[in-house]
Amino acid sequence: MMAPNPQRRSFIAGLLAIGVVPAPTWADAGTPAYLSAAATPDGTYVLCGLSSTLDILFRIPLPARGHAAAAHPIRPQAVAFARRPGTFAIVIDCVSGTEKVRLNAPEGRHFYGHGAFSSNGDWLFTTENDYEVGLGRVGVWDVLAGYKRVAEFDSGGIGPHDIKRMPNSEMLVIANGGIDTHPDTGRTKLNIATMESNLTYVSEGTVTERAILPPAQHKNSMRHLAVNAAGDVAVGMQWQGDGAAPSLVALHRQGGDIKHASLSEDMLRALDGYIGSIAYSQDGNSIAVTSPRGNILDIYNADDMSLANRSNVADVCGVATSAQGFALTTGTGVYGFQEGNEQTLRRSAPQAWDNHLIMV
Repeated sequence: MMAPNPQRRSFIAGLLAIGVVPAPTWADAGTPAYLSAAATPDGTYVLCGLSSTLDILFRIPLPARGHAAAAHPIRPQAVAFARRPGTFAIVIDCVSGTEKVRLNAPEGRHFYGHGAFSSNGDWLFTTENDYEVGLGRVGVWDVLAGYKRVAEFDSGGIGPHDIKRMPNSEMLVIANGGIDTHPDTGRTKLNIATMESNLTYVSEGTVTERAILPPAQHKNSMRHLAVNAAGDVAVGMQWQGDGAAPSLVALHRQGGDIKHASLSEDMLRALDGYIGSIAYSQDGNSIAVTSPRGNILDIYNADDMSLANRSNVADVCGVATSAQGFALTTGTGVYGFQEGNEQTLRRSAPQAWDNHLIMV
């Protein structure tokens, strides 16, 4: 990991000498714009902090493969989640590069790879599976008490995966993928014939709204979410049925129905039933989705969910907002930007980027 700035270190040492201890900020960690898990050529795993130009600012070891991360809104801390179904998450001090706390899922639970902080950073919410009864839960962790688990509540469905906080609010939106799993069977899907996915909005631990796919799409698993400043929720799905998926990208606004992107059967088939990540543009007018199985990056117009651009990028999965349009990462080690119809890609140090590119 890169060493902190020596001048800043001397300044902090002087403050310590007079009894003033400044609270560390993300600037002390190099002001990363993104976080991403990655696998290295020697078989180890790391969490990386990336600049706004996707330069690697730090690499912090992980004990196993990561999935997504959650960045604390104020402190330079990141929670790295194990690939689902995992039973641990690690709180990392991104200044020192050390493990601060290890979160262990309670007995009978496993994590689903995602989490979200409250707006002030005092609470962490984690998506979990109560695998003995096959129901989704959201764990509540008290950050100020050292990430102590203090409560949990119903996610409103089965297999909660992604979770986001709505803008200017403490309300949470959750993608309940509908798929039941159990640690004894790893990633085996146990209930495909009867699965039902939904989108829930939760306020103070209570589900206030639930959006459900029509019966013909009950094998479509809502997995990943992006939220714009207006509170629109974009959804990336993964098809568990036979043949081409009926839809893989959708949009929802509270109080309304789920609106699906319209693609021809051939274009849907090319996505191989799988959306890996989803992101809004900075202005909220465009939605980017990735399909690592189809090697495809799609850009949609958010107003009518029409396809604006399709490009082929090998094993592309991570995608996030950037000033240029969208930043993206791939499992081949390539990363770069998509601005309109223009794409700029380059190769990172030898490592395979994991599923998600998380904004700090």
